[in-house]
Amino acid sequence: MTLSLDGKRALVMGVANDRSIAWGIARALRGAGAEIALTYQGEGLLRRVEPLAGQLGCELVVEADVSDDASMTAAFSAIADAWDRIDIVVHAIAFSDKAELSGRFLNTSRGNFARSMEISCYSLIDVARRAAPLMKEGGTILTLTYQGSQKVIPYYNVMGVAKAALESATRYLANDLGPQGIRVNAISPGPMKTLAGAAIGGARRTFKHTEQNAPMRSNATLDAVGGTAVWLASEAGAYTTGEIVHVDGGYNVLGMPQPETLAPGD
Repeated sequence: MTLSLDGKRALVMGVANDRSIAWGIARALRGAGAEIALTYQGEGLLRRVEPLAGQLGCELVVEADVSDDASMTAAFSAIADAWDRIDIVVHAIAFSDKAELSGRFLNTSRGNFARSMEISCYSLIDVARRAAPLMKEGGTILTLTYQGSQKVIPYYNVMGVAKAALESATRYLANDLGPQGIRVNAISPGPMKTLAGAAIGGARRTFKHTEQNAPMRSNATLDAVGGTAVWLASEAGAYTTGEIVHVDGGYNVLGMPQPETLAPGD
């Protein structure tokens, strides 16, 4: 078995800047030998993505709005025109109104709930359906989740519900696509200092808390998440599918904070 991705073609969706988890994955996939294509949504993000594409030697940069069928059809048509196949798809896309990532989950609005589910969960199903015919030799689809899907994380609110749905979708897609040799997995990093993470209320406190209490006493790095993606996309991950792979320094196994972080007398 090898971790080499030489000759593989990877579509990475969701790079926003050089601190994005999607960027860490794209960089790692390229380092393992894969050819990369990137997507962006809107001219504002294109200005950020183009320089990063240049760093990867990426010539295929395609606009894709996952909430617009016409945009998605055009994006995958452009990819099919440029590439004869796709081997790897990275779905790193999520959304919620920032105003609803603070306060009480009880106050989630109907409109934001529907939009959060559409962009954060349904988009994976849509991407998988469009990508599967191009994955002619099998391959892997990866998405990103967070432990707020399984346990209550203050202020994560509707995103926790959306990520729970995303994880369930991962399992169902893994079952549907397994006969085609396509594996579907989700990577669950701990909190990271990304643009998306900063939108969540109390983000700094959450980052500090997990860093102090995770068994490894550290939060995940972009390199660590990228390395996990390479493993899952390589021959070494050939029989891993339908899984939620935690890359969080072990924080997910804890039942209580570490004793040294508790106040005296607690």
